[in-house]
Amino acid sequence: MSYVGPDFDPPQPRRSRRGPLTLAIAGLVPAALVGWLVYEAVADTGGGPAGAAAPPASSPVSGSATASPSGESATAFPSEDSKGRAVPPSPASTTGRAAGSGSLKGKVVVIDPGHNPNNFRHTAEINRKVNIGTNRKECDTTGTSTNAGYAEARFTLDVARRLRTILQDQGATVKFTQDGDRPWGPCVDERARIGNEAHADAAISIHADGAAAGDRGFHVILPAPVHSGTADTRPIAASSRALGERIAGSFVRVTGSAPSNYLGKGTGLVVRDDLGGLNLSTVPKVFIECGNMRDSKDAALLTDGAWRQKAAQGISEGIVSFLHG
Repeated sequence: MSYVGPDFDPPQPRRSRRGPLTLAIAGLVPAALVGWLVYEAVADTGGGPAGAAAPPASSPVSGSATASPSGESATAFPSEDSKGRAVPPSPASTTGRAAGSGSLKGKVVVIDPGHNPNNFRHTAEINRKVNIGTNRKECDTTGTSTNAGYAEARFTLDVARRLRTILQDQGATVKFTQDGDRPWGPCVDERARIGNEAHADAAISIHADGAAAGDRGFHVILPAPVHSGTADTRPIAASSRALGERIAGSFVRVTGSAPSNYLGKGTGLVVRDDLGGLNLSTVPKVFIECGNMRDSKDAALLTDGAWRQKAAQGISEGIVSFLHG
């Protein structure tokens, strides 16, 4: 995701972030070193000019128009295989699908694919200020893109759909905040509310970053213990950290990617108190930035279908580990 917008104020990426690390975090370091060797071996594919904006309406991205609940046409990007070919979406939608048998039977997971492919067509709506618990910020943003124009919203939907399939196959009930079936949004407060009303056992918001070239790797964003205004994350701060630590550990192992080299001091974990999607959550929830879309080496991974499947698998294994306790 781009750090400009409602949940994404520009951080200070090079500023030292200090604080005690848990024993679980320490276990990430040896795995991260191995993952980094694999990570650095990925070929640099280059890209367009640095600082390219999210794709405009004329960007040549694949997708099909679907009817939204409001009756307005919205672009729904299908899942893609390793060669970029469309894969029919699962029958499940934002309303979820009844789970079958499996180790996750009875568990509810809410997946929040960051942004919306059509947000750029609805700037007035997404710029509207909403309550994020501690203050007010814009409803949503357009997200970022690779220098070649591969949109973050397209990436997040693809990974989210792959993740849904994996979790449903294990018996979980999975609900989406949006599935490319809305003309814009939802706003960050509604994204949190969907997880709360589902009484989710775990919730995750999927993103990709838009940092400077050379900034590489993933990071998982955890909610700080916030108690201000209408926000109170104290009841879910510890469980959200446990969820985030397990996702970070499995993401390193499955994808071969390393923790961020520009945030989190090599742990793959970042704590923030300014995100409406976390501040307003009453269920265990984290965000994951799967990589930096503006770095050519990260972009080569994010745009590869086989790697996106690994990303979904890594996230799922962390969620499953958390749900199994």
